[in-house]
Amino acid sequence: MEKTNKRIVIALGGNALQRKGEASAESQQKIADETARQLAPLVMDGYRIVIVHGNGPQVGNIVIHEEAINTDDVPSLPLDSCVAMSQGSIGYWLQQALTDELRKKELDNTVVTLITQMLVDKNDMAFKNPSKPIGPFYVTKEKAMIQSATRGFVVKEDAGRGWRRVVPSPKPIEIIEKDAIKVLINSGAVVIAAGGGGVPVFMTKDEGLHGIEAVIDKDFSAAVLADLIDANKLIILTSVDAAMLNYGKPNQQMIGKIDRSKMQSYIADAQFSSGSMLPKVQAALQFVNKPGRTAVIASLEKAAEAVDGNIGTIIHF
Repeated sequence: MEKTNKRIVIALGGNALQRKGEASAESQQKIADETARQLAPLVMDGYRIVIVHGNGPQVGNIVIHEEAINTDDVPSLPLDSCVAMSQGSIGYWLQQALTDELRKKELDNTVVTLITQMLVDKNDMAFKNPSKPIGPFYVTKEKAMIQSATRGFVVKEDAGRGWRRVVPSPKPIEIIEKDAIKVLINSGAVVIAAGGGGVPVFMTKDEGLHGIEAVIDKDFSAAVLADLIDANKLIILTSVDAAMLNYGKPNQQMIGKIDRSKMQSYIADAQFSSGSMLPKVQAALQFVNKPGRTAVIASLEKAAEAVDGNIGTIIHF
């Protein structure tokens, strides 16, 4: 198969746009420029790309801003609307950065950001057990509990990195704008879709679609999107080079090439943290459910090598 027919979905973690202490628009735009430089060579090589980005830090900050100006005249927007706002701003930064980078390489591919709604089940058990971290880290449990008491947040410890607010994270079922995504990718456009996992919505019998307050895990949404366009590869780019066995222990070991069933056994052995690596591994396995499909977990800095299957955790059927 020629590269021009190969379709790749790339899931970008939060490190692709925001680093600790660098939450300004200017800082995030600079990081978007760095991300674009990693991804542009894939377009040069003829791959058709759909990008899904996370929004955990950004949507949390948007919520804080909304709460700070909450008045009768200017009421705070609900969480689903904040997700849509993060799609717009992050998509804008990535779209502009990628457009500029492609022009430098004399490529005329259009880069499109699509505000994307994701169908969820309003009875998903996630609404009874919030688990998705958003917003800033609180260094101590005491500071987190103050936020919990004063602002009504649910807070949990996040993979040994500190305490954060957590919100419901229902599983994505279907992309509402699926036909538009297919048209865009077939046209040769670089598509940014399902940002932040997509705006969570549910369907009512009489009134159509309604937003619901939640943040969907972007890796699961990337798996849904990759299945939709029948992608060859799902590339999950994060802050580490690969998934690890015995993470943080003296016998820590990087996982390289592995089949689906063996990776599932590591989940059963509780090898992956629910706040960080577990959803990435689960999303990869969700996609690799047919022969010929591959999922890779690798660092953003080595995106091209990850696509070529030369680095990272490479999961096959």
